[in-house]
Amino acid sequence: MFFTKLTRLTAGCVLAALLGTAAMAAEVTLKLGHLANEDNIWHKAALKFGEEVAALTEGRVEVQVYPNESLGKEIDVINGMQLGTADMTITGESLQNWAPKAALLALPYGYKSLEHMDAVASGEIGQQIVDEIIANAGIRPLTYFARGPRNLSANREITSPDDLKGFKLRVPNVPVFVAAWQAIGANPTPMAFSEVFTSLQNGTIEGQENPLALFKSGGFYEVQKVINKTEHVRSWIYLTISEQSWEKLSEADQAALLEAAKRTQAYERELFLADEAALVADLEGRGVKFVEVDQAAFAAKAKEAVLASVPAEIRPLAEQIFNN
Repeated sequence: MFFTKLTRLTAGCVLAALLGTAAMAAEVTLKLGHLANEDNIWHKAALKFGEEVAALTEGRVEVQVYPNESLGKEIDVINGMQLGTADMTITGESLQNWAPKAALLALPYGYKSLEHMDAVASGEIGQQIVDEIIANAGIRPLTYFARGPRNLSANREITSPDDLKGFKLRVPNVPVFVAAWQAIGANPTPMAFSEVFTSLQNGTIEGQENPLALFKSGGFYEVQKVINKTEHVRSWIYLTISEQSWEKLSEADQAALLEAAKRTQAYERELFLADEAALVADLEGRGVKFVEVDQAAFAAKAKEAVLASVPAEIRPLAEQIFNN
């Protein structure tokens, strides 16, 4: 009797193990490539998404995450998604190459606060952006993540546009950024990110503007000791899947991916807020001073130049964002 029970128990364990193995064997594998490193919250969010997808699909769908541009640079991965050689990525305003409305993701002084940005991203305008990306790029945003606001660093306090006259400021080669800073009163100089540290060090430029994470990773705290909280660009970025990959999924698995994305967005937002606070504490510990500025004055100076730089077909939406 004992051996009969033992045999049944053993058989049951073997069956459970076999079923578990079957459940773990993925029917669909999605390759998610992104540009961030393993310490970045986007990578942590991507891993979280993979865990949620596996749980919600009972292992039918597996998400393999490739950080550090290991599947290629951002545009390369997007092209791969369109060709069917990649499935997912994290991307944002780069999509304006196909969908002009994606330029609204990073509209200088368009978003007054994180809450205002959330309202736009999750509202009617956000849906218009998503619809255009799907239609024109063949890529489907599943959710979005907030990005740290861009701030102006210098070796002196800059609290109003009057303090910026002739100020030599590095900006990325983005026309709307150049136009905004010219209108505010600075002398913006487009320059590759890799050249910024040396240019700050030798005085070719007097300041730069970036999110806190890039200010820290670039080591700019060694040559810049004041961060003026202009918060001139708030933006978001999408977790996306190619339409080709999306359409291959069953309705149940599509629903699972959307639920996983929703959970991932909440997880990433917690990480994002904690990360921003930690960056401030870390930089203050390195001798960096944070200065409040008259953001309304900066925004008023920049507004018309920003609107003039936006493509005509999306200008009404940009005006709507500014006026909300």
